[in-house]
Amino acid sequence: MRPTLVIGNKNYSSWSLRPWLLMRVLGIPFEERLLRFGDLAAWQAASTHLPSGRVPMLVDGERRVWDSLAIVEYLAETHPGVWPGDGAARAWARSAAAEMHSGFSVLRQACSMNVGVRVKLHEQSPKLQHDLARIDALWRDGLDRFGGPFLAGERFTAVDAFFAPVCFRVATYDLALSPAATAWQRQMLALPQMRQWEAAALAEDFRDEAHEAELAGAGDVVADRRARNRG
Repeated sequence: MRPTLVIGNKNYSSWSLRPWLLMRVLGIPFEERLLRFGDLAAWQAASTHLPSGRVPMLVDGERRVWDSLAIVEYLAETHPGVWPGDGAARAWARSAAAEMHSGFSVLRQACSMNVGVRVKLHEQSPKLQHDLARIDALWRDGLDRFGGPFLAGERFTAVDAFFAPVCFRVATYDLALSPAATAWQRQMLALPQMRQWEAAALAEDFRDEAHEAELAGAGDVVADRRARNRG
């Protein structure tokens, strides 16, 4: 029986994207269950099965694994390729993924994930620029150390999945990166699985008020490509 990955809206849920993308790229079979943000009835019905009250969560038989990093480590126990095979690359990839998982709070707050829109920020604070500079340096470090085309070498691994939401944020908010980092971001957006996620996000015709309020506070929407806004 395939495990089920419980996720949030693809337009908004950066945390859900990480395990979803990893499993898709590595060909790990799973069923998908989407809980719409703002659908209180659906969330209340699911609350007994969501220990943290958040997504993503992987349901594998009687086992429930929540938090994107825990899901990735759970998958690594039984599926090769989640982390790099080379010890040095694996140590770097785990460190970079953990830094993304626990850090970059200014980027998260100032540039919440909203795949279907394009936004001109009201401002780019020094703290936001600091987060972007560190991400840029991390990406270039991995590419330089391990030769690319992915962050820890020739193959897509969990560390690439952890930075995938940033790739969407860069596009949404027109964030400036170095040429090398920009090239990697565009390569990620061109992955078939990332394009699949994006297409599903654009097809969502429902909105979550809390996420839309965050967006309005961040800047001016200059383009909205989502289903309900298409001419």
